[in-house]
Amino acid sequence: MTECIHGLEGEQCDVCFPQKKADKPAPARIATRTRNTTDVRPSRAAATRSFKPITEERVYYVAHVSTLPSLLERGAITADAPTLYSELGTELRTTAEVTHGRPVASYVSFSLTPDSASWLELRAGALGPGWSAQAQRSTPSDFVFLVTTIGALGPVTVTDGNAAGTLTRFMSETEDVRRAVARALADEDLRARVEVLVDGEVPLSSIPTIGVANEPTKERLRSMLSGSGLTPRIAVYPPWFQSE
Repeated sequence: MTECIHGLEGEQCDVCFPQKKADKPAPARIATRTRNTTDVRPSRAAATRSFKPITEERVYYVAHVSTLPSLLERGAITADAPTLYSELGTELRTTAEVTHGRPVASYVSFSLTPDSASWLELRAGALGPGWSAQAQRSTPSDFVFLVTTIGALGPVTVTDGNAAGTLTRFMSETEDVRRAVARALADEDLRARVEVLVDGEVPLSSIPTIGVANEPTKERLRSMLSGSGLTPRIAVYPPWFQSE
């Protein structure tokens, strides 16, 4: 792998670029003065994240491979694209409103992490009443991740939880979105529940990376993309698809 699929610069990612461990631990240096806690500095990775613009944060859309031909035909991820929600799950997202008269179902939903709460449910067998029978029959390798950045999406609305939840709040103003994303990035549990919503559709040309579980899925996807004019990087990354 020649670049990090998690958005880190250089070789800061220990997953994509594992660091070689020393054979023996370095001998401890005897301290010659009392350590001042104000001297502690963040790691390079932490510093990079601290100053990384919100627009550069990656977002993830999980799609079943059976829905890809429909997406390719439209040339975009659309709000009415096929989903794996049950009738109940669809009804909940249709009745929940982002703004007056604008239901959640009219937005395309991305997550801030490949370990989102909804994906964890799917990966564990989609046992909840909000998922369809097809979702329950599917295996993790039947899905792909369409990966882009918040900045590539244009105007977004960010939630503070499941978009179909009765107490969920929606933030659309630029500063509110920035604060909501910053809070989620600092809280792993919140980050898993947050949704990044796009009103209308997201062109597939704005998806630079697609994550897949294995080589057969990669070859299948390449065949689908042939002649489409789209040239996303297809990355095989099994950890995203492994059940707990």
